[in-house]
Amino acid sequence: MTTVLKSVTIVDPKGAHHNQCVDIHLEEGLIQAVGENLALPQDAQVIELPNAFVSPGWFDTSVVLGEPGYEAAETIANGLHTAASSGFTEIMVQPHTLPVADNAAVIHLLHQKALGQATAIHPIGALTMGSAGQALAELYDMQQAGAIAFGDYKKSMKNANLFKIALQYVQDFKGRVLAYSEDENLRGNGVVNEGSTATRLGLKGIPGLAEELQVARNLFLLEYTGGAIHIPTLSTAKSVALVREAKARGLNVTCSVAVAHLVLTDAVLESFDTRYKLSPPLRTAQDREALWEGLRDNTIDCITTDHHPVAIEGKKVEFDLALDGSIGLESAWGALAAVLPMDLIIEKLTAGRAIFGLPPAVIAPGAAVNLTLFTTAETGTFTADQIRSTSKNAALLGQPTRGKVLGIAREKHLIIN
Repeated sequence: MTTVLKSVTIVDPKGAHHNQCVDIHLEEGLIQAVGENLALPQDAQVIELPNAFVSPGWFDTSVVLGEPGYEAAETIANGLHTAASSGFTEIMVQPHTLPVADNAAVIHLLHQKALGQATAIHPIGALTMGSAGQALAELYDMQQAGAIAFGDYKKSMKNANLFKIALQYVQDFKGRVLAYSEDENLRGNGVVNEGSTATRLGLKGIPGLAEELQVARNLFLLEYTGGAIHIPTLSTAKSVALVREAKARGLNVTCSVAVAHLVLTDAVLESFDTRYKLSPPLRTAQDREALWEGLRDNTIDCITTDHHPVAIEGKKVEFDLALDGSIGLESAWGALAAVLPMDLIIEKLTAGRAIFGLPPAVIAPGAAVNLTLFTTAETGTFTADQIRSTSKNAALLGQPTRGKVLGIAREKHLIIN
């Protein structure tokens, strides 16, 4: 089908048409033309949306879909529908499944389940068998099956020697290791950020040191072995400083920050609402400022929703017993646009492709269609009726929002909300 996106403003800081209001002609999964007042083919489907912006398709580096094994929390089909309606054309799927995605068969299964969907998936293979941290998983076999990177979801590698071996091994096929960083001994039985809020509420604290010490260790190992690591969901000012210093020394390290940590602080814990129980925990306003600065100076490479659906029985319990995690796809754009500049958000929502060795999404004639459509003007709040996920554990419920997602176009798929 021939489609023309009429009078859309391109947001693509690295592209040739940045800030231009143009028409975009799409046909057979390719961009045919970009320009003002394009001649419209007679059979064209014209999409004209007021005040619409278009950017390269958004890319999320951390999404949990549950299936196989945790379908009560989310299914692949509904999760991908949620991602598409939230503006994401591609997502990296965590190996938080049952069985754990630690072999080529599960990677193949995930790809098969996602066939024909508007949003594409890139499975992350588990770094260790069963994500148990005892022995490396079948990394090369998973890479051949389509795994984009390797990591144990929300688990740090206790065994420094095993982590060193992993970094050395994946260099043979240019693999990248995800190094979630939290010292479990320092975390202990903590459930929230260690600080005045935790003390006042009588909740056990997790010191920032638990993250920072592990970040430092992983960076030392990277310096020793070479190779590449990606540190997901930094949350403290000191962690940002450690990565900034490592980049200045030339280490091949990238990192992300979760939307919730850019929007919320541990002040919201006053309600004892388990929606705010996250890993890493919500930190202080000073930490949040450091995360914003890390985005601005490119210490932090990308923003992730860190979307993690949790079944209701995992959240409707006492705070200490609740599971960590929040859904984040649906609320990402509106919440980010309320606190950060548009160009910076788009840059950080599209940077993941380059990090993980994928071709860029380009808005130019001849390029494959990979676009996100959105607005920026409307203000409001994120409400429960906007949730499309099976699970409803949304930390950003009630948060101010700006703008909305209009839809996506990828290859021959077109989704308009």
